[in-house]
Amino acid sequence: MLMGSVALASCATPTPYQPAVGAGQYRTGYWDEQVDGDHFRVSFAGNSLTSRETVERYLLYRAAELTLQHGFDHFVLVSRDTETRTETYVDSRWGSRFGGGFGSWRPYWRWYRPRFGWRSWDPFFDDPFDRDFDVRTINRYEAMAEIVVGKGPKPTGNVRAFDAREVVERLGPGIVLPKEK
Repeated sequence: MLMGSVALASCATPTPYQPAVGAGQYRTGYWDEQVDGDHFRVSFAGNSLTSRETVERYLLYRAAELTLQHGFDHFVLVSRDTETRTETYVDSRWGSRFGGGFGSWRPYWRWYRPRFGWRSWDPFFDDPFDRDFDVRTINRYEAMAEIVVGKGPKPTGNVRAFDAREVVERLGPGIVLPKEK
């Protein structure tokens, strides 16, 4: 039970700036790969509590950090994209009040209507009395970029070019690192 509480508590905050954890569609954090000497792919994925702006800011920060770690001064965004994964959950409020799901108690009624015959009501299925549903839409964002890194001052006139030290300096104060355990 304690482990479940810890796992639940860790999901109750936006994804911090950290190396990727998890797998598949549940992977969160940053990951990158070097394609060749000066070309990298960088990604950052957040959980359902991480805003699109935060995901994109962490991606830029990771690109700058990666540039400096490899001894370069600037980077150019060759391509950049942000994907949105949307999941919608619909739950009858009756089902959630009485436990929902198979194997738990829920009210169930049957009645007879002269012109329609026997009818039944079960909150797991269509609800003729109370159309009160809880509908939740959850968005998760993942930003990806391909960058080319270089030495010296950033190319002037290129709006996709960034000075890595300046990016780290400006975005650094807003970066949330994971809490130490």
